[in-house]
Amino acid sequence: MTNIAAIAGYWDAAAERFDEEPDHGLRDLKTRDAWANLLNSWLPSRPADVLDVGCGTGSLSLLAAGAGHCVTGVDLSPRMVERARAKLTAAGLAGRFLVGDAAAPPTGDQRFDVLISRHLMWTLPDPHTALADWISHVRPGGTLILIEGRWGEATQSATPYVAGAGTLPWAGGIGAADLAVAVRPLVTDLRVEPLDGQAALWGRTVTDERYAVIATV
Repeated sequence: MTNIAAIAGYWDAAAERFDEEPDHGLRDLKTRDAWANLLNSWLPSRPADVLDVGCGTGSLSLLAAGAGHCVTGVDLSPRMVERARAKLTAAGLAGRFLVGDAAAPPTGDQRFDVLISRHLMWTLPDPHTALADWISHVRPGGTLILIEGRWGEATQSATPYVAGAGTLPWAGGIGAADLAVAVRPLVTDLRVEPLDGQAALWGRTVTDERYAVIATV
């Protein structure tokens, strides 16, 4: 079993250097533009309510807010949330950021047009329950965006991840086919977009499986 406080502590410790990864901080203009173009292809053309679960330092929230959407971000780590708030403030953009469990966002009865999750599933103790909860936060006809992959992220960090992480259901990530099977019964329509061949998104060439599941609720 993993400990929620330990997980929050891990990401608090990681917050200071989190944006050094090209696809985390999006500091390189080419990488930033690649993610902005990708998000714009998925998000509504009109202003929409967007929930970014596991928002980290708010890089995707920043892009969504910059495109005119109303953004709420949720993350378990207070330090990640602090950095997300500061990032949007520095850009002169509005956004609401909440400290809480991304698997069960503390947004009450509010529903959103779009829910985004990026690189989060491998950290969840009960991903199937989280998926069902996320669907309940999306308006009928809205969009669920899951940016995922198969990677050794939990072992690549210099700081070991929390005890018991190896027993998490989707430790090391989940393949597109398996995630699609988990999501399909909850939605009305679903497609998978491969992302591993787009080096600009990652700031480098990647060899592992990376993709997005885009579903209509």
